Amino acid sequence: MRNLYRFLSSRKSWTLPYLIFAFFFVVLPLFLIVYFAFTDESGQLSLVNFRKFMAHPEAINTFIYSIGIAIINTVLCILLGYPAAFILSRLKSGYAQTIVMLFILPMWMNILIRTLATVALFDFFSLPLGEGALIFGMTYNFLPFMIYPIYNTLQKMDQSYIEAAQDLGANSFQVFWKTIFPLSLPGIASGIVMVFMPTISTFAIAELLTMNNIKLFGTTIQENINNSMWNYGAALSLIMLFLIGATTLLTDEKKENEEGGGLW
Repeated sequence: MRNLYRFLSSRKSWTLPYLIFAFFFVVLPLFLIVYFAFTDESGQLSLVNFRKFMAHPEAINTFIYSIGIAIINTVLCILLGYPAAFILSRLKSGYAQTIVMLFILPMWMNILIRTLATVALFDFFSLPLGEGALIFGMTYNFLPFMIYPIYNTLQKMDQSYIEAAQDLGANSFQVFWKTIFPLSLPGIASGIVMVFMPTISTFAIAELLTMNNIKLFGTTIQENINNSMWNYGAALSLIMLFLIGATTLLTDEKKENEEGGGLW
């Protein structure tokens, strides 16, 4: 009893609520995904779910198509988000924070509300819903997640590097390409992680903006889970987790290389 009281009165006890939360909402769900993925309907250890995925052309095509949509969305977010973040980071007026808040404000709204607003916008202009609407909706929904990390990196950038480049005779383009852009790559890498993977795994945006005519990989997972095909759905989810882990590791290694020699 005394040891329990001593533990509860120590700082280590502050981590107990987080440990309980992590166990029930992180560790246990991951364990269940792995368990169902590597077992069949009778509960026996098996790789039948992964063989089913490899032997199912429609699922593979959906997976490849989802990666393609994610690449297009990520590239568009970079092309639109980087100039916006760069301009915002250079604002000196007293309204700079307000303008930044207007860009970040959509992140505070539910993604379904933003998607329904996009559907209403297309209906208002009598535009067809389909692949174009899907890409537009993806870019609209995930653009703030690209702008903010890039803006945050540019905002914290040491201005002495820029001044040194200018003192060495570099013009505006050279300053940007050889100094600013390499130093902002960690922000771009963070934005890619925040945009690329959610694009593949989402299903509500594709259902609403294409009238359920275009399926992404997240839609396939959702349909299998809803049809009580837990084992196959868990295997697809595990494939998604492997892809997320690989992407995260690659971006982390890229960040380390850039931080170590971004100016060279």
